[in-house]
Amino acid sequence: MKIVVLGAGQVGATIVEALHDDHEVTVVDLDAARLQTLSYRYDVRTVKGNGATRRVLQDAGIAEAALMIACTSRDEINLVAGTLAKKLSEAQTIVRTSNPEYLEAWRERQIDVDFMVSSELETAHAVSRTIGVPAAKQTDLFADGAVQIVEFDVPRDGGAREEAVGIPLTEAAERAAERPLAGGYEHVVGLPLREARIPADSKVASIIRGDRVIVPRGDQSIRPGDRIIIIGSPDAARAWSRIMARGERRVDDVVVFGAGATGLAIAQVLVEQKIRVRLIEPREDRAREVAEALPAARVYCATGIDPDFIERERIGQARAAVFAMREDAKNLYAATLARVHGIGFTIAIVHEPVSVEVFEHAGIDVAVNPRTVTAEEIVRFAHDPRIRQLAMLEGDRFEILDISVRETSKLVRTPFKDLPMTGSLIGAIVRDGVAIFPHGNDQLEPGDRAIIFTESSRAAQVEKAL
Repeated sequence: MKIVVLGAGQVGATIVEALHDDHEVTVVDLDAARLQTLSYRYDVRTVKGNGATRRVLQDAGIAEAALMIACTSRDEINLVAGTLAKKLSEAQTIVRTSNPEYLEAWRERQIDVDFMVSSELETAHAVSRTIGVPAAKQTDLFADGAVQIVEFDVPRDGGAREEAVGIPLTEAAERAAERPLAGGYEHVVGLPLREARIPADSKVASIIRGDRVIVPRGDQSIRPGDRIIIIGSPDAARAWSRIMARGERRVDDVVVFGAGATGLAIAQVLVEQKIRVRLIEPREDRAREVAEALPAARVYCATGIDPDFIERERIGQARAAVFAMREDAKNLYAATLARVHGIGFTIAIVHEPVSVEVFEHAGIDVAVNPRTVTAEEIVRFAHDPRIRQLAMLEGDRFEILDISVRETSKLVRTPFKDLPMTGSLIGAIVRDGVAIFPHGNDQLEPGDRAIIFTESSRAAQVEKAL
């Protein structure tokens, strides 16, 4: 497939990294240095110029392109480029925006592009999902919420943290949560998987041990210090979280540091989930504006890093805190200070890729990179049209695919126990709207949606096989 990517920043670079092996990619940007870096690293064609002009898009080969992705940091450039691409080609057009008004106008079909992605909204949903499974490093929902993918770091100390947090549960889920777990930490970690009492409706998709990736067979075991990827039902995901964190308590109070566009989007999503939200914003005019826009939240005009303020307003008693200020250094300091004052679960929004590792080493529970979650949402459009959803894990080392199974696939009506071992794993199937977590005698049927874990390098082969 021929793809034109407008923007060679972090989002564009992440998209190019994910697509360059299987597609003919051309990148357009005004920054020659960025283009040179991408061209050298990924061997892609580059065009220097303003992608919101007819001439530059034509130079980039828009007439022959099947997909055009406009992902610069400037909304208007993206919109103009996307609109021009629709006039100049048959390409599907994907546009990134940070303006909720543009997103609303697109939903009302007032903007003529095929798809629009909001970095702020994607980040807000990523934070919301993480709060729902507090021991997780990353989590995604598939099949309209029926299947959940969760990535955990297995505690080296046997799961010493006494309490964690989770989203408010429905009454049915609360009753389920009160039932005994399939097993505790000691019944899962250190035992062969065939003997481990893992939560029902879940599978261990992968065990990552240092630089090694271990295919989880019955004789393999999860060890302290491993990173594991789980596919299961939402109830199973919460059960895994309780195993890894030794307990779970409902969230009824989240503090969001920074009320910019991202912080406000996060607060809005959490308020919709009936979570009590407090926002901290140092700019008086912005604090007043946000207070008017979101009356259900309490807004403070403060820096958030004043110990007296933290003590006076009992910030440390919140179940979780999200740090969404504009500078990584401020987020890191504020998160560290909040932990000192008692915050048990911290999520930081990071703006530089290197900051993710820094935050993890500093003890921050989860770091969310808005550019990565935005790129993840965009990349799926370059895959097989049967793919309804895609998630990238471990810096696009692995992918989760939600793909419909063709009747002509050689894998249909073959028991799972007889399928070839390829390193990919079918973690769930969705049939007639119902999620099934398959066992050895189950089999794929034409029209099933298969939720598959695979190495990114094998994704194209998986698409062909199904």
